[in-house]
Amino acid sequence: MIERFFVEKRRAVPSKIDRKYGPFYPGERKIAIFIIDSPDALKELSSQQLAQTLGVSQSAIVKFAQKLGLQGFTKLKVALAEEWGKQVTERKQHSPHLHNDISSQDPLLDVANKLLNEKLNAIQKTTDSLDTDQLEKVIGLLQAAKRIHIVAIGGSSLVGKDLAWKLMKIGFNVLIETDSHVQLTIAQALTRQDVMLAISFSGQRREVLLAAEVAQSKGAAVVAITSLQESELRKLADYCIDTVADEQRWRSSSISSRSAQLCVTDLLFMALLQRNEIEGMKMIEQSRNLVDKLT
Repeated sequence: MIERFFVEKRRAVPSKIDRKYGPFYPGERKIAIFIIDSPDALKELSSQQLAQTLGVSQSAIVKFAQKLGLQGFTKLKVALAEEWGKQVTERKQHSPHLHNDISSQDPLLDVANKLLNEKLNAIQKTTDSLDTDQLEKVIGLLQAAKRIHIVAIGGSSLVGKDLAWKLMKIGFNVLIETDSHVQLTIAQALTRQDVMLAISFSGQRREVLLAAEVAQSKGAAVVAITSLQESELRKLADYCIDTVADEQRWRSSSISSRSAQLCVTDLLFMALLQRNEIEGMKMIEQSRNLVDKLT
């Protein structure tokens, strides 16, 4: 059972997991997604720590293991370690991949379809994992903020820039810089009226963590857009919005994690546009008219 589950469904969306191994209840599905996407983090967690990380009971984790034919959480970790070891060996025996399932021998249409599936899986998993109560609180914070400081490095900075541009279009005061020195300078000038939005899939980038620490010391609220994996950013942030993506296998770029992040940031933008519909749409029209003057 455990072998079929993790060999065949390593990249399956929750609905597929439900059809083959379920139905899994929401709490069980959350456990399944975490195990699939964060194997390294799981190795370091006790059942109590995993329960706290996912917001479920310890009994739910035991029942999940039993549903897979195992006696408890310890047996589950042993079975997973064995299965992941087999997967590593099997991957080494196959031809090297350029990015996850994409190899140098794939026809262009196959590459397109594999990329599509990878992005769709990330978006679906992220959407299924949304905590609406947490999301509503974050939207309220952003709505009331005097200034929104977006901090991100590398691929995540592209997501941050995209969100900043969209929020500026509807009248929000957004600060974004990709230089880590400038990020720190902005962070130390924040106040209790401001919000820092920290975007990092790993949650371990030192540049982002230091900026978040500084912002928090100044009284600003810190909102993290990050993975389910236990990280320093998750511990530090006042609020977390989860992104789920298959970033454990070999990759050439942060494709699926960026898709998951864009899913969240686009949702934040649309929610804030809903709350500011009249003024927001007016400003979008004004921007469009100004751009038209350039042509």
